[in-house]
Amino acid sequence: MKLIQNEHIPIPAGHYTPVVEHNGTLYISGQLPKTETGIPEGIEAQAQLVLAKLDHLLTHSGSDRNHVLQVRIYVPDVAYWDAVNKEYTTFFGAHRPARCIVPSRELHHGCLIELEAVACVI
Repeated sequence: MKLIQNEHIPIPAGHYTPVVEHNGTLYISGQLPKTETGIPEGIEAQAQLVLAKLDHLLTHSGSDRNHVLQVRIYVPDVAYWDAVNKEYTTFFGAHRPARCIVPSRELHHGCLIELEAVACVI
């Protein structure tokens, strides 16, 4: 098991590692749509931000969006499903990883989405 940490991957505030590699598989910790300046308004902007964060982590861990195997998305209300699906489809294009969207309760910091993923190293 290798904990991926480099100058391009932010050090988390919590007790976790953003990316762990094991046997050529990357496990990406949950990404919230939070930056140093705050949380964007609206599910579309928040979905775009977590997908951009995923893309960044993949790039700096030896993979890319076309090698994502599975994605788990958490939203506080199933009403966000269509908007999340639209942003997700735009991001992945023809690539279709295994996925689930889980309507949960409130997310940390009042966020509307959290995303975690599994990918293979290329």
